[in-house]
Amino acid sequence: MTIDVVIPAYNEEGSIEAVIAALPRECVRRVIVADNNSRDATAERARSAGATVVPAPVQGYGSACLAGLAVIALDPPDIVVFIDADFSDDPTQLTMLVEPIITGRAQMVIGSRTLKPQPRDAFTPQQYYGNKLACFLMRHLLNARYTDLGPFRAIQWNALQWLKMSDPNYGWTVEMQIKAARAGLTWEEVAVDYRPRLTGKSKISGSLVGTFRAGYKILLLIARYGFFAPKPTGVTLNRT
Repeated sequence: MTIDVVIPAYNEEGSIEAVIAALPRECVRRVIVADNNSRDATAERARSAGATVVPAPVQGYGSACLAGLAVIALDPPDIVVFIDADFSDDPTQLTMLVEPIITGRAQMVIGSRTLKPQPRDAFTPQQYYGNKLACFLMRHLLNARYTDLGPFRAIQWNALQWLKMSDPNYGWTVEMQIKAARAGLTWEEVAVDYRPRLTGKSKISGSLVGTFRAGYKILLLIARYGFFAPKPTGVTLNRT
């Protein structure tokens, strides 16, 4: 199966090269870095590390992911992997992440950071408790027993296309998981390693404003899809 990697990036010149270098390139066809208006050397360092850099002019995490997918759509892979540019996740674990899809057990795989012990400073308190709340609500409103909203994830291309992802910012990960649950996609979680970001601080959990906006958006999406959206019926997706 062909595998492409999408890395949304905003001012990550200190870590982007390390992320790209650590990917198991023998099984990755393309690495797409979606540069979300970085004011530093993120784009240049990504290119020097061998990635294809595409501009993502509309600010926002989801917008950057969508910009990367627009390029991938011209020559689609079998599997898309998303990973952040801050080196918090371990890119070498990509092979473990895609294994359930390759073997036909799942259409989507979430790299869960909560299924194994992590360094004490890997999560900010707002990350930890916000993640717990979101997963609790999805479990009770949607019967979706996720343990994490981790950004390190893999999904079949045809399944991703069916989900019609649209969120431009903080709700990208939860939108994917909610829509996957409602559509009846087969999914698994695998325990991944997580660590403090390599440099700087998170654009979201690193500030109270970012935390509030992300939390509000995530809860809004869970409420919208949990209470108000009709459940899809008769969904059939190709698992190969």
